[in-house]
Amino acid sequence: MLQTISKKLTGKFDSEIRFFKGWLSGPKSVGTPFPTSRYTGQAMARVIRRDSGLPVLEVGPGTGVITAAIVNSGTRPNALFAVEYSECFVDGLRADFPDANILHGDAFDMDNALGKHKNLRFDCVISAIPLLNFPLKMRVAYLEDMLNRIPVGRPVVQVTYSPMSPVPEGQGSFQVRHHDFILRNIPPAQLWLYTRNG
Repeated sequence: MLQTISKKLTGKFDSEIRFFKGWLSGPKSVGTPFPTSRYTGQAMARVIRRDSGLPVLEVGPGTGVITAAIVNSGTRPNALFAVEYSECFVDGLRADFPDANILHGDAFDMDNALGKHKNLRFDCVISAIPLLNFPLKMRVAYLEDMLNRIPVGRPVVQVTYSPMSPVPEGQGSFQVRHHDFILRNIPPAQLWLYTRNG
């Protein structure tokens, strides 16, 4: 029992130390000095439609809190493609999720990041990219690209720490809807859904 508790605590501290190192090395690409809570991850994973038969695309997994929520929600690890910019996080993600497709790359250059998988269709996109750190034009282009990779009507779910959507309605060829407010996150998180209707 003591050994199990010790192992859990060690894993938690390893993950938090990894997160803090990643934040120090690239605060613009991480966005907040606090890791996302599991409650936020669970709320984001709820958008997945497992009966679609399509893989899931996660962008900006960081230390893997949201990744764990996706897998725990029933998505097979080999049906998960996670694109991470920070090499420090990539190594940890590959160790923690050996059966998932953990790809090192830039979310704003997704064809290169996905490589041979660039033509895959995904059920949805789960995004933790700190979009507010980038110009509006880049945010719109990012969302348009993500929506092109999923069926019409399926969502990109985006986490942000601002009360407003990182990309307002009318900025692209998609609809914006508030999905959830997660108080059990530091800071509290807002989740937004972006969809394109046929």
